Amino acid sequence: MSIQIDQVNKFYGQFQALHDVSLTIPEGQITALLGPSGSGKTTLLRIIAGLENAEQGRILFGGEDISQLHVRDRNVGFVFQHYALFRHLTVAQNIAFGLESLPKKQRPPKPEIRATVARLLEMIQLPHLANRYPAQLSGGQKQRVALARALATKPRILLLDEPFGALDARVRKDLRRWLRNLHDEFHFTSVFVTHDQEEALELSDQVVVMSHGRVEQVNAPTELYARPESRFVFDFLGQVNEFSGQLRDGRLVQGDAWVRLPESPAGSEAQLYLRPHEVRLTSEPSEQAHFPFCIEAVSLIGSEVRVELKAQGWQSEDVWEVGISHAEFNRRQPRRGDRCYAVPDIGHLFAEGQDQPRTISWGDSA
Repeated sequence: MSIQIDQVNKFYGQFQALHDVSLTIPEGQITALLGPSGSGKTTLLRIIAGLENAEQGRILFGGEDISQLHVRDRNVGFVFQHYALFRHLTVAQNIAFGLESLPKKQRPPKPEIRATVARLLEMIQLPHLANRYPAQLSGGQKQRVALARALATKPRILLLDEPFGALDARVRKDLRRWLRNLHDEFHFTSVFVTHDQEEALELSDQVVVMSHGRVEQVNAPTELYARPESRFVFDFLGQVNEFSGQLRDGRLVQGDAWVRLPESPAGSEAQLYLRPHEVRLTSEPSEQAHFPFCIEAVSLIGSEVRVELKAQGWQSEDVWEVGISHAEFNRRQPRRGDRCYAVPDIGHLFAEGQDQPRTISWGDSA
């Protein structure tokens, strides 16, 4: 079941929470609504569910306008951040609640409800906890029960509001993997809200980046990360190193630092954005770039080593980060206080007055 959002506007008094939001959510895919607090992502999710009404615009499920349908008639499953389980009901009773609450004509027979609950308990790998109460469960177990309860009525669409936000990092990662596998098996249409970039990029098929009630960019995770279309998306999505300077004779210059540009853009100022993996560290500057740094910290994190750099002879608002392999770390043995140089391989240039970047590659010449 696809979802079409057509020019939706939402107001709270004088405050406009959503501005002409139009968006297509493909059938059978997981779509993430990603953005900082106040970006409008939860408001949009609640409008899709029917928990909020839009002043203007339409919501269509599979081409059918359901904007005026009550939430109970939309056949949507909703999973809340803080589970919203009934404390006085067991796990099995919580899962069965939605089925037992259906109107009499739609309610399945009791044996069918029991069979559905048993099947869902197997699916969430918690059949041994059927008779426990929510207070006796861990956070990850509660979230699985909440998801099973949402799936019990066989909804056309599954909506999740910060579903893993209340869990610790390890449990979040395990549940993300579990939900992705579950989705790949059943192919229901899912929309989830998150402010966690890693979560959005890892779990979703499509990411919608929102800011101040507007859609900034929509794309597949890999394309979104590789080709941000605005400064906001660059700043929000993943770590980025920024170099601001003056344009002089084909170079971008600030203090003792500079980088040659293959093509000189118009204007007098520009900003160069560099992802940590788009930069190499050397002991000497190259012919194409002169970025002097002092190593501020070295952290061994997972499969890579993160090196934090402090600018020398020029100003940077933030510490730069560069990721190197463990093999390179063992070969170079970088230490705090060492002087080094950053050499860019790929950069993204924002010329003066422009909000869309131009990607630059220095290739082997750098």
